[in-house]
Amino acid sequence: MTQTTSAMTTGAEQLPQVHEPRNEGVPLDLDVVLSARANTSAIERRCATLPGRRTVKKDYQAAWLARAISCIDLTTLAGDDTEARVRRLCAKARQPVRADLLEALGLEGLTVGAVCVYHDMIPAAVRALEGSGIPVAAVSTGFPAGLSPFHLRVAEIGESVKAGAREIDIVISRRHVLEGNWRALYDEMRAFREACGEAHVKAILATGELGTLRNVARASMVCMMAGADFIKTSTGKESVNATLPVSLVMIRAIREYQAMTGVKVGYKPAGGISKAKDALVYLALMKEELGDRWLRPDLFRFGASSLLGDIERQLEHHVSGAYSASWRHAMA
Repeated sequence: MTQTTSAMTTGAEQLPQVHEPRNEGVPLDLDVVLSARANTSAIERRCATLPGRRTVKKDYQAAWLARAISCIDLTTLAGDDTEARVRRLCAKARQPVRADLLEALGLEGLTVGAVCVYHDMIPAAVRALEGSGIPVAAVSTGFPAGLSPFHLRVAEIGESVKAGAREIDIVISRRHVLEGNWRALYDEMRAFREACGEAHVKAILATGELGTLRNVARASMVCMMAGADFIKTSTGKESVNATLPVSLVMIRAIREYQAMTGVKVGYKPAGGISKAKDALVYLALMKEELGDRWLRPDLFRFGASSLLGDIERQLEHHVSGAYSASWRHAMA
């Protein structure tokens, strides 16, 4: 199964530290920020046509689904998280698909991109992933609302890095965007970036709370100027999370930033992506807008907890010709 095997990349092989230089950021340029616009009707038309225009079948679909697995930040962010749950999740991250299916597909060694947890669960995740090359990502800065005192948000980043997190998912202060206070947003993001040190930083915009697509475009640009390695749609806790129109706006901001600076910034849609067919649409959007280079886990991640289960069912169907019950593919 040549197409499937060639698509397989492990998280360990595709860490950001391996392939791309860090985004060091640039000085805030308000002319660039305020020039950002979003034609909502055109964006919605573009996104509405994508699922029907871009489909993949058979071996190619299996290959794309394998690529999606390698780009998943396997996540648990619940109030009742325990170390045992995190250890089970990490075991699933190491072997995201049943061994017999991986062997049939020629995908031995496939892993997810990262495991994402709250700060208190970092040590358990680091121990469970030791030797796998899979990084631990931690949500930080008063996740999900980002309304704790600023010095505590900065300190939380430092504590998570010290505990072993190699990626930090921060939340911005939405009020800075809603008030158009771009300098405050830039300074905040810059402080978070510096606190991360060698850990890569993903800036969560919480797009469902920013009001307009224009605000999403401007917030994306400011966070990248301040040094974000990734920009991410949502915490997964908002009423509206990742959508295709929001994704298109953020992806095009990434393209503009690369044209300005030559630096590649990653993208992470999160929240509400639970079906394999949805993952394929997001991968198609990335390929069309940014190219094949953004189809690897150092520049693209899904923030997901249930997506993997549906992808595994689709892969079993590809191998056996029959759909199986979801309980045959336990998440953790």
